[in-house]
Amino acid sequence: MPEMTFTVRWPDGRVDPCYSPSLVAHDHLDVGATYTVAEFVDRSTTLLALASDRVRARYGFACSASAASQERIATTAGAYAPDDTVEIVSMEPPLPGGPS
Repeated sequence: MPEMTFTVRWPDGRVDPCYSPSLVAHDHLDVGATYTVAEFVDRSTTLLALASDRVRARYGFACSASAASQERIATTAGAYAPDDTVEIVSMEPPLPGGPS
């Protein structure tokens, strides 16, 4: 199962890599897009839960790294106002067959 990192820029300019055990982040985030903190938390919660479910379906257990990523995102997001913005800086690896 391919894993990936999506890198975000928080409202204060800090850049933070976030781990996903699946490429499902490509279905929920777009490189260069900005989301409110609240929307980013919602999107990342959804995508990391889906990614963990894929791990569970394949290996029989949830992905603890996915849960840790979500916990770190939620904790970091708590330092900002819900309507502040988060930018998606990069997603690695890109989708197979997508733009390089």
